[in-house]
Amino acid sequence: MSNDEVLETCFLIGEILGEPAERLYVPEDVVAGRPSEDLRQALMNRRFQGLGWRLRKDGEHYWAETVITSLHDTDGRLRGFAQVTRDMSDRKRMESLEQQGRRLTEFLAMLAHELRNPLAPIRNAIAIMATHEELPREVAWSRDVIERQTTQLARLVDDLLDVSRITRGKLRMKGEPMDLNVAVNRALEASRPLIESRRQQLEVRLNDRPIAVHGDMTRLTQVIVNVLNNAAKYTPEAGRVEVETCIDGEDGLVTVRDNGMGIPPHLLERVFDLFAQGERTLERSDGGLGIGLTLARRIVALHGGSILARSEGTGRGAQFELRLPRLDLDLPATPTGLAAQRAAALQSRSIVVVDDNDDAASSMAMLLRMMGHEVSIAHDGESALRRVEADRPDIVFLDIGLPGMSGYEVAEQMRKTEAGRALRLYALTGYGQQEDRNRSAEAGFDGHLVKPILPGDLFALIESSPAAA
Repeated sequence: MSNDEVLETCFLIGEILGEPAERLYVPEDVVAGRPSEDLRQALMNRRFQGLGWRLRKDGEHYWAETVITSLHDTDGRLRGFAQVTRDMSDRKRMESLEQQGRRLTEFLAMLAHELRNPLAPIRNAIAIMATHEELPREVAWSRDVIERQTTQLARLVDDLLDVSRITRGKLRMKGEPMDLNVAVNRALEASRPLIESRRQQLEVRLNDRPIAVHGDMTRLTQVIVNVLNNAAKYTPEAGRVEVETCIDGEDGLVTVRDNGMGIPPHLLERVFDLFAQGERTLERSDGGLGIGLTLARRIVALHGGSILARSEGTGRGAQFELRLPRLDLDLPATPTGLAAQRAAALQSRSIVVVDDNDDAASSMAMLLRMMGHEVSIAHDGESALRRVEADRPDIVFLDIGLPGMSGYEVAEQMRKTEAGRALRLYALTGYGQQEDRNRSAEAGFDGHLVKPILPGDLFALIESSPAAA
């Protein structure tokens, strides 16, 4: 509202002088007797100050800070009241927006938790099915469909939470020297099912030596996955997607090209806007929320890098270039892929899985037993404590949301026992906010795992955990 508009809707002194206080209050407050109560407070205390809705001359409501002062003559007799009202509408709107933001964040965290819990046993079941090489064709096809759609759903949940974190400045990075080629390989493993389901040709050309950068491996892998998935979604079936890494001056460069629908020149920057999407048919067969590239750019920026889009126009494909500052450092070649996952489960461990969800506990236990580990199950805190005392396990995977005694309380009690002090204890939960991770660390957990955990990551974690003494 402009200054002229404010003046037009405010009472002039001549219009309000001598009028009852009710003229300034909204009807609900008048009925509730608020004007009389405010005047009574001003009379008793000489001054009253409060916040509430008030009326402009045109009847519009606005949020105001009101100061009412009782006026007396030299003999102390009441002569009237003076009221000063300050428009606080802008502050009220900001507070309302902040409150809505907090509620949205809380809702997204709860939504993620509720979705991740059923995703965990589904992913475990998929991994178990994958160990059987000779399945009927229809069963193998069904398994692949479930795996692709589960992965997509998990990624949508993660993207929603990450957007919330970024907009609040809460997204955290764990920077360390890493090989950019490894991030690309991990991203290719994640995106390959989508590319293969669309019968697209995938061409990969990686630099023949490691490309050292300082970054968060998980986050940069997520960036490349989002770019690869974007290329696959906007490239027709039987199209081509190319991935290349190289050293370009002081930068490590990842290039993703496709021969898909392309991007009009005026939209090259807008593709990185939140919820921006290309042309979609009504059935939205390409899926997605339009946040993947937004996340990619913001995560790369937090790494001191850049990402840009190039295209010669509609129908002529697109190219995305990811640049990160390169480290002058020699890194050893790192094994990736299924070979590394299989190697991760060579040494048998004694493990206890604690989860009140029977499907989640049973599917995880079955998967771990198939990899050669000794596994027992508990469904609540009391039985978990008894199981640890009896089995003296090397590792415990402990769900946070247990009935009766929470996982945090179980962890604290477990660490007080002789058996509990020596083992590796991991929180297993659908909550992944930083405050959740901090609380896990305070309770005595060695790590915080967010459901659904990838089987390869699970096996690698177990292999890195020393056997209990």
